Amino acid sequence: QVQLVESGGGLVQAGGSLRLSCAASGRTFSSVAMGWFRQAPGKEREFVATISWSGGRIDYADSVKGRFTISRDLAKNTVYLQMNSLKPEDTAVYYCAARLVPSSSRWSHEYHYWGQGTQVTVSS
Repeated sequence: QVQLVESGGGLVQAGGSLRLSCAASGRTFSSVAMGWFRQAPGKEREFVATISWSGGRIDYADSVKGRFTISRDLAKNTVYLQMNSLKPEDTAVYYCAARLVPSSSRWSHEYHYWGQGTQVTVSS
């Protein structure tokens, strides 16, 4: 079992920054790939970013490339999402997810555990 707890969401003006954190517990964090997804009201959940267990493989959605940065700290069992130059269209509930294999993935159905989500609201 893996428990994931997100934090760091909030209200920010357009152009601002937020850093989301996802703390994992319940098993060793190694050999576990992580991802961030988001879901806006009335829309389906969408991929944001993913990182392999080693951190050597990272991938982003085109909509956030160049603005968001995913990273992880194996010692702290935590994955981060640094979000810069935020836009109103980034408003959503952000979820972190864990995949019980080392390789990263863009596909939500390939993740085994999910956090409860944290709200990010970007005002114009």
